[in-house]
Amino acid sequence: MQDFDPTPSLNGTTTDRRDFLKTGAALLATAPLGALAQAAGPVERPAAEITGWSAIALSRAIQSRSVSCVEVMNAYLAQIDRFNPKVNAIVSLQAREGLLTQAGQRDAQFAAAKTEGRSVGWMHGFPQAPKDLAATAGIVTTQGSPILKDYVPKTDAIVVERARKAGAILIGKTNTPEFGLGSHTYNTVFGTTLNAFDPTRSAGGSSGGAAVSLALNMLPVADGSDMMGSLRNPAGWNNVFGFRPSFGRVPYGPTNEVFMQQLGYEGPMGRSVADLAMLLSVQAGHDARVPLSIDQDPAIFTRPLAKDFKGARIGWMGDYNGYLPMEPGVLDTCTGALKHFETIGCTVEAVQPDFSMERLWKTWLTLRGFLVAGVAGGLYADPKTRALMKPEAVWEVENGLKVSGVDVYRASIDRSAWYQALNTLFQRYDYLVLPSAQVFPFDAKLDWPKSVNGRTMDTYHRWMEVVVGGTLAGVPVLSVPAGFGPGGLPIGLQVMGRAQADLAVLQLGHAYEQASRYTARRSPLLA
Repeated sequence: MQDFDPTPSLNGTTTDRRDFLKTGAALLATAPLGALAQAAGPVERPAAEITGWSAIALSRAIQSRSVSCVEVMNAYLAQIDRFNPKVNAIVSLQAREGLLTQAGQRDAQFAAAKTEGRSVGWMHGFPQAPKDLAATAGIVTTQGSPILKDYVPKTDAIVVERARKAGAILIGKTNTPEFGLGSHTYNTVFGTTLNAFDPTRSAGGSSGGAAVSLALNMLPVADGSDMMGSLRNPAGWNNVFGFRPSFGRVPYGPTNEVFMQQLGYEGPMGRSVADLAMLLSVQAGHDARVPLSIDQDPAIFTRPLAKDFKGARIGWMGDYNGYLPMEPGVLDTCTGALKHFETIGCTVEAVQPDFSMERLWKTWLTLRGFLVAGVAGGLYADPKTRALMKPEAVWEVENGLKVSGVDVYRASIDRSAWYQALNTLFQRYDYLVLPSAQVFPFDAKLDWPKSVNGRTMDTYHRWMEVVVGGTLAGVPVLSVPAGFGPGGLPIGLQVMGRAQADLAVLQLGHAYEQASRYTARRSPLLA
């Protein structure tokens, strides 16, 4: 549910959202929230009202001074107190007194900036909990592993650094599976994160804590990361939006390896595409420490998302012509959602890439194993730390240690051929669409699905094969809600665009969101 349309200006005429950010408190005070503050002074609001605002509305309210950062912090902490014990999405929660002190400092900073005619960041006063894979200076970063349960970084990840600079207050972390491996958020440090729509089911992963926090209004926006659908599957399973941007759009680091790591990177999640785009405007942009990051002004993501899609062409790839096993109901639910693309003027037709999908899977296993062994090989080499690694992590490293340099090179050639196969499709289609997962949220007590629709899964992540194509192509992929299956559980669609066409993908997602209105259905826990 959106409280404000981010596209029109406050006076009803169409305005670039960048203008809104530059206008300052004077214009913001003309918004409905600002008018209320002028007429009646500060008003005590129920926590559910504040946490129910969109992130764009929250920023307006803070910067129009109709709500203080302290009031916002109290509201979100109350929401977390109420819902987090039921789902275990936010971990390493910081002390309330310290968080309220920081919120008071944000209020003082805003007052000083207004006096001096300066602006503050879009996230000024936002409570934020970075994913527990992202380094946070001064806050424990476990990566879901008992090996790192007491590790406190000295520096921030780039996405965290940028959120702080934009005014966010770090309240804790969002839960993740061990080292982010597997699309089910559970670990031996914090336990299991539960689905926002059915707390007996998986939240997905590895950004499961982030998705559930959004679905239950415990965060206004959230960051995540994605190698194998980790921004896409949990978004689909919790009826929110997750965006895996083009390779290099959001700089990944600081890290000691900046050239080979091209499969997993970070991105935004939100309860609306507009909120997600605004967070992307904070996260994106070149960083000299990451030489392959895209050098483009991230302010493009603050522009209006409204666009006419009459005549746009969409290719529906479905289950790759029966190659992928799907739980009954997944394809029916997803194909039913395609009508909303037609409603906004698109044409949709079935299409298949000219590529062997088994070849793609072998490419995936080689490159993923190579990278995981490089990152976690040192922990595996020490018997003491190896004993603390979950079996799937050990398997990944051992798989990677078998890979030769020639294997990696051949896999890179195959990956390049896959990109060219998709690029050929993009000569005919503007976007390519397929499900965000092959199953609905499964029993949270399981580690992973051992079979899908009667077909045995030969690895712990084979049931998520549907997301591999977007990852290996390095193209922007947006996960949008696709509605609810026969059992009432949510599922999503992946919308893929051409390389670096991130804004175009978000614009289509925004139009689809307005037509489908799937997010109007909220978690039953909120009732």
